[in-house]
Amino acid sequence: MAKKELLTYSLAEMKDKYIGKPGSKGREEYEYELRMDVLGKMIKAARQDRNLTQEELGRLIGVGKAQISKLESSANSATIDTIIRVFKALKAEISFNVKIENDFVTLA
Repeated sequence: MAKKELLTYSLAEMKDKYIGKPGSKGREEYEYELRMDVLGKMIKAARQDRNLTQEELGRLIGVGKAQISKLESSANSATIDTIIRVFKALKAEISFNVKIENDFVTLA
């Protein structure tokens, strides 16, 4: 009996097939959600590293414990201002990279 050779696929190939090609709406949404999930986990890790409760961090930035919990579980509903305030309260350095493709903006 002949053995069948197993087909193997890379993670990129699987994403392309089941989520969408890079640049497609489905892929963009997936990548965005993934980044927001990672950001939430980073906030939680930094908070725990500073030995702060969600309630204590919330007091530092003027929001409730529920807002911090929501932010840590997925940062996709947070404003940039809130994220910056959180990282400042945690004494964490942050930086943003902004890339605008095919458009150039000149400020006078």
